[in-house]
Amino acid sequence: MSTPAEDGFFMPAEWAPHARCWMAWPCREALWGEGLDAARLAYAEVAKTIAEFEPVTMIANPEDVAEVSLRCGARVACLPMPHDDSWLRDNGPIFVVDGKGGLAGVDWRFNGWGEKYRPFDKDAALAATLLEHLEVPRFAAPMVLEGGAVIVDGEGTLLTTEQCLLNPNRNPELSRGEIEERLRGYLGVRQVVWLGQGLQDDETDGHVDNLACFARPGVVLALTSDDPKDGNYEILQDNLARLRAARDAKGRELEVVELPQPKRMEGADGRRLGRSYINFYIANGGIVLPSFEDSKDDDAHEILERCFPDHDVRQVSASDIVVGGGGIHCITQQQPAVDKA
Repeated sequence: MSTPAEDGFFMPAEWAPHARCWMAWPCREALWGEGLDAARLAYAEVAKTIAEFEPVTMIANPEDVAEVSLRCGARVACLPMPHDDSWLRDNGPIFVVDGKGGLAGVDWRFNGWGEKYRPFDKDAALAATLLEHLEVPRFAAPMVLEGGAVIVDGEGTLLTTEQCLLNPNRNPELSRGEIEERLRGYLGVRQVVWLGQGLQDDETDGHVDNLACFARPGVVLALTSDDPKDGNYEILQDNLARLRAARDAKGRELEVVELPQPKRMEGADGRRLGRSYINFYIANGGIVLPSFEDSKDDDAHEILERCFPDHDVRQVSASDIVVGGGGIHCITQQQPAVDKA
């Protein structure tokens, strides 16, 4: 079977036009506990905000469809589909395009973030089920990967982290070179920029979507800390140094725009929550940016407005989402728009 790249497909940048945003309704009671209702309200608010810019469909277990319709309103569609958890960025398909009107989906192997959460069999099957529902061609990728572990610029450059992709709980049989080969083959990239470690206590083992993302080709937003005593300080300094030393697929140096880290907060178990302004969603003409009721919220909003001058930046509280281990980017997955003409 050919790879997407061999057939001319590539993963577009997240600012490319979208046909739809996909989400999944929170349902794992063992994860959310008493925070499940608050998480559902927060997911609904994100969905309704995105729906102001582009179509949104919320995947829900059949027994939750009525609640989704009630809480999300008429502008958010609902698709009954079995699932275990609510992080569609990670277990949903990564859509790829060929620039000629073609759309396909890459179905990566999913193992519950290194088998941290069980069961995950429904989530592992969801990408294939969704692609079949959409009647979109499916490429089955021979590698464990979550969507939050990779960010692309749409011009051949990909950001990821060593902590996640080289973790023995993902693909212990693959070398760095073999992983790069699969990323090139299934996402159509040419240059992989490796960051090091992820945020302190990150349950995803260092997903890049909390650390850095492209604002446009050649320009990267990167999370930073100005407190040398902070547990993330050295991690983020190392990532900054790697980004500044990197070249993209076109040989350009990367312009790095620093985005401040909100103050430390801990969950009920005493572990640090992964609060990051990098974890935002780019919609058609809009940015859905997390707020944390933090003094840095306004700074993050101003920086995003400068980086995305043609987008309306909306802040939505993500405090009840991050207790589950992710942010706004983690709970969303864009489906690119393609011109069939």
